Amino acid sequence: MSAQCEVTAKAAAGEAMGFFERYLTVWVFCCILAGIALGQVFPALFQAIGRLEVARVNLPVGLLIWVMIIPMLLKIDFHALHQVKEHWRGIAVTLFINWAVKPFSMALLGWLFVRHFFAEYLPAGQIDSYIAGLILLAAAPCTAMVFVWSNLCKGEPHFTLSQVALNDVIMIFAFAPLVALLLGLSAISVPWDTLFLSVLLYIVIPVALAQGWRRVLLAGGEGAFERTLKRLQPFGLAALLATLVLLFAFQGEAILAQPLVILMLAVPILIQVYFNSGLAYLLNRRFGVAHCVAGPSALIGASNFFELAVAAAISLFGFESGAALATVVGVLIEVPVMLSVVKIVNASQGWYEAAKR
Repeated sequence: MSAQCEVTAKAAAGEAMGFFERYLTVWVFCCILAGIALGQVFPALFQAIGRLEVARVNLPVGLLIWVMIIPMLLKIDFHALHQVKEHWRGIAVTLFINWAVKPFSMALLGWLFVRHFFAEYLPAGQIDSYIAGLILLAAAPCTAMVFVWSNLCKGEPHFTLSQVALNDVIMIFAFAPLVALLLGLSAISVPWDTLFLSVLLYIVIPVALAQGWRRVLLAGGEGAFERTLKRLQPFGLAALLATLVLLFAFQGEAILAQPLVILMLAVPILIQVYFNSGLAYLLNRRFGVAHCVAGPSALIGASNFFELAVAAAISLFGFESGAALATVVGVLIEVPVMLSVVKIVNASQGWYEAAKR
């Protein structure tokens, strides 16, 4: 173990994975069942909720997304950007994976699996929408859960914080053009006005609100700030689950007609997670990056900002779209898949560090 990693392992304050986060997949399955059942029993109610729109933005979902995202963004300290130079090789690898590899590899996997391999088993009218959902899922790196993944693999906390802050800055400017490019390459029409509105509503405004609130909370001391984060955490998860219930209430007919759709959409997501995390891990090893940086680099490189993807998919394509369903599949498999990557990173530490001997 390098000196840097040894210090990190001893000093890093653990952000333990909470009960609800650890069993997120179970709660998502419960939301699938509850949403489908409620959609069948109260169809008029959910149709009324679906009509509560302004400029193609569903107001209940917009509120829920803000409740989801803002507590996560409170954790981001943009002052950490000055630490980027301390871990520049790990930062460079992660940026390369996040912005030059992951979105394009997902677009390719979507084209291969959805448009070709599984096309005859999927509803023809939703093929483009499924691919669009996969692209949205891969176009923005995770902001919140990476702190948990980083702790579980004894990651260097300053690297994780600076990398997430840098990704958030890039996301403000790059998300819309990148999504538009990949949708265009996939021959999917790009509603530019709605895309930019999604960026404004679900990235720019929440970041501004969260940073203003963060400053106010920190003025009252670090203890008050940490207590607020803990109090807000259940609200964020509850908002996510409520959004999923709404989605599956609208998606119930499609899922009951073709229950294997979820499994087929999971295939390209699984491949891209393992491919991108593995590539990031190997590149870090090749460039002599410490293991405590390579671990979170691989995890940040592979994970997705699924809250943003869900919100953008609903705004761009609607509740009942294949795009919305594809992003929700990402939520469904996020925790177990990322925990498996954490196990691989931890189990391979000896092999990783043998390269330096």
